[in-house]
Amino acid sequence: MIEKTVRILENGPAARANDVAWWRQQPPAARIAAVEEIRREYHLWRYGAEPGFQRVLRIVERQ
Repeated sequence: MIEKTVRILENGPAARANDVAWWRQQPPAARIAAVEEIRREYHLWRYGAEPGFQRVLRIVERQ
């Protein structure tokens, strides 16, 4: 049988300040990776697929 647990978390300015402080301590690469993960999850949820290029362009040198 699974034991039920309840956790009460802060939800206010102090909790948000803690979140901001934690994110500021993370290296830039980790922050960018987190944003990319959120972006990927949103696109999968919203559109059902990763976004791709809408057009393929070809550069041709004119003579």
